[in-house]
Amino acid sequence: MTTYFDVIIFTILGSVISLIGGLLLISHKKTAQLLAAYATPFAAGGLLAAVFLDLLPEGIAESSAEHVLMAALAGLLIFFFLERFLRWFHHHHDEAHDDRGATSRPLIIAGNTLHNALDGVAIAAAFLVSVPIGIVTTIAVAAHEIPREIGDFGLLLARGMSRRGTILVHIASSFATTFVALLTFWLGGSNNLPIGFLLGLSAGFMLYIATSDIIPAIHHDVADDQIFDVRPILLLLGVIVVGIGIAAARHFGA
Repeated sequence: MTTYFDVIIFTILGSVISLIGGLLLISHKKTAQLLAAYATPFAAGGLLAAVFLDLLPEGIAESSAEHVLMAALAGLLIFFFLERFLRWFHHHHDEAHDDRGATSRPLIIAGNTLHNALDGVAIAAAFLVSVPIGIVTTIAVAAHEIPREIGDFGLLLARGMSRRGTILVHIASSFATTFVALLTFWLGGSNNLPIGFLLGLSAGFMLYIATSDIIPAIHHDVADDQIFDVRPILLLLGVIVVGIGIAAARHFGA
């Protein structure tokens, strides 16, 4: 049986894993860039596997397929419009202020915190099904957070924030994952929110991240005459690894 302690421990662990990329950027920039290049496609595969092999099937088992798929569509659209708004707001702030873009720091931090909060929804929804499923989902979410944290660390450093300040801000922001995960877990566990709806909503969030953000990055910077690219293989590896993890979680959690 899943407890609040399980949610706290694994959301914090996932946040620690995701912060690794940012810390590497500060100490070893080339290593961080290499990690991002390889972690990004693996994360995309992991997220796709979590959506289609875990969240959607489990959601449909809890509720009607129509309701779960509608929730997934809602999650995808919510994430799209939130990202659209943040990018629009960021663009206008950068135009309105000096070239250093110091005033955009709060927006970067707010966007990172919001993203972490949505990760908490996905993780909590999975833990409402079972602890093993929650762990696998946490791993998939943490993998996609590594390259994103590297990007956010780089943005804040480029806008003049100190290394120490950047680290402290990201640590504080990561608590949004745990807080929202606990809130979602409480609401779902007390039947204030249907589990099927939460799973569908989380699937929509993760599907949007994988298909609109990560996968296009895999296609980026590929030469026309390039025959071999390891990134599609890493995407497939992410699907396989997380898929095996989900199958094992169901087997041992049964």
